[in-house]
This record gives sequence, C-alpha cells and structure tokens, in this order.
Amino acid sequence: MHILQLCLTGLLCFSNCTTDETVMAPTNTIMLQEADMETPNPATDAKVISVKATGTEGAYHFSVGIESPDTGCEQYANWWEVVTEDGNLIYRRILGHSHVNEQPFVRSGGAVGIKANQVVIVRTHMNTTGYGTRVFKGTVASGFVATTVAEEFAKAVAKQNPVPTGCAF
Repeated sequence: MHILQLCLTGLLCFSNCTTDETVMAPTNTIMLQEADMETPNPATDAKVISVKATGTEGAYHFSVGIESPDTGCEQYANWWEVVTEDGNLIYRRILGHSHVNEQPFVRSGGAVGIKANQVVIVRTHMNTTGYGTRVFKGTVASGFVATTVAEEFAKAVAKQNPVPTGCAF
C-alpha cells in the first residue's frame, strides 16, 4: 500500500484515512497535526487550525480554531477574518485580548454574508507581524481545508475597519 493515497474527496492523507476523516459536511471541523503543514515562523505567526460554519446562506456563523504565539498584549493574534479568493474582506472578528494560557483557542463570529458554494479564505492576523500564510480555504457546502497563501496576499486589507482599538490583557 502506498504511504499516501488519494482519498475520495481529492485530499491527500495517510493510507489509513477513511471517508469520515476527509469528507467535510458544512458543520464538520478539520483539525491538523503540526506535521501536516508547518507555519513559516511559529514564533511570530498565528495560524488557523480549524474552521466550522453553521447557519443559513447569507448569515453563516463561523467558529475558527487558532494557534498563536501570544505573549500578552505585546504579541497576540488580534483578529481572524474571511476574505474572497481575490483578497476582498467579507468579515472580521476582532480578538480583544491575548490568549497566552489558552492555546489553541476557538472564537466564533458572524453573520458572514456568503453563499454556501462561495470559496473563501479564513486567516488570522498578529498585532506584531501581520498575516500568517497558513489559512483554511473552502466553502460552507463542501468544507474547509488547510492551505497556504503568499505572504503578500491581500495585506492591504489589514487597514480596513474594523480594527482593534487596544488589548485588554
């Protein structure tokens, strides 16, 4: 048996994968192990580790799992957001404080005004280093999978409102 095989959904996974591990219903969550996809700089970059979307078309509620090297207000993940494939901001969830003692963590937000089959990218932002390249991409209808984007992808979106006004702790 090959070390890697192509699973039914078109995702690569280890040879013990099952359909249940790879098929994403709209309310499922994909969690990846650290070895599955490394963040370019884990000391300074936040990364998305899971995405779950529920609700109805035009008003989806997203729960986003984040792992970040928070040290306090001097370095923390200060938002997650949903953007189009061409880099337009759809929704941003501000994180009002650091999560030093809560890693990884999940924060929810919505309503996100997208269609069930609209491809979007979910990513995080650090107050010190900006966007990480580890993101999740997909649709509510078919699910989200981990991928990477170029470091320069839609960086200008960071200046759009809403933006954090401070850090509570």
